[in-house]
Amino acid sequence: MAKEAANGNHNSASKPPPTPSPLRFSKFFQSNMRILVTGGAGFIGSHLVDKLMENEKNEVIVVDNYFTGSKDNLRNGLVIQDLNSFVMTIKTNVIGTLNMLGLAKRVGARILLTSTSEVYGDPLVHPQDESYWGNVNPIGVRSCYDEGKRVAETLMFDYHRQHGIEIRIARIFNTYGPRMNIDDGRVVSNFIAQAIRNEPLTVQAPGTQTRSFCYVSDMVDGLIRLMEGENTGPINIGNPGEFTMLELAENVKELINPDVKIAMVENTPDDPRQRKPDITKAKELLGWEPKIKLRDGLPLMEDDFRQRLGVPRKN
Repeated sequence: MAKEAANGNHNSASKPPPTPSPLRFSKFFQSNMRILVTGGAGFIGSHLVDKLMENEKNEVIVVDNYFTGSKDNLRNGLVIQDLNSFVMTIKTNVIGTLNMLGLAKRVGARILLTSTSEVYGDPLVHPQDESYWGNVNPIGVRSCYDEGKRVAETLMFDYHRQHGIEIRIARIFNTYGPRMNIDDGRVVSNFIAQAIRNEPLTVQAPGTQTRSFCYVSDMVDGLIRLMEGENTGPINIGNPGEFTMLELAENVKELINPDVKIAMVENTPDDPRQRKPDITKAKELLGWEPKIKLRDGLPLMEDDFRQRLGVPRKN
């Protein structure tokens, strides 16, 4: 792709893009876009679908196996395809990406991969920029996801170099907001649900490990800017505000339930000690940076969680 020089160190020549779908040259193309979103019934995916559906002339097709997503996250008027074969994380990342690249090649479509900050593993560089290759345990309990995403990025660039596919790669950092799976083990959803249930907020030891949290509307804005732009990536999309797990727990306690206690529990293997995005590229190439601060975003989740948990606010 001619724009590669602006994105980093990708110096190898790539083939020109394959011939686009004939639909791209039709008189309807400018006003009607057919968009396929894999994982569109999930947390971030469903918010992305909502944003795309704001243009009533878009046809949005969602492919999801509902392993972590839910039909309740989707609006009416969508074309939904249920795929139950991709049930393993590594298969979803590798085979799913391979299948979508094959489709993009056949129809001449541009494809965006939502990769992850997990490709950086337990980073030895802080904050993490896109040139960092990471520090990942390839056989640990988290490796099916970490390495799955790393292989997905490899496949994207292999198809880009060998077949001229137009690719975009976003490395997304921790994202939060309404529709998060209540029991998916993510720290923000855990703390919000525990606070509403009046359960102790379980902070994994030592509590000084850090994360950065991006509100979902900011994330969707960044993804759309990347997809519509001319930069291949990878580009970090995340909020550089950095919090320890104890700080996050204290914020949830203050904002959601001041009476709840905080309890320290054993940590999981290979838990990264720190995580913070360098978003210089996103600012310079996409004109993007997050707008919503953590203390403003957390309360926006409460009503959604209370409704799904069946726990009303106290009078």
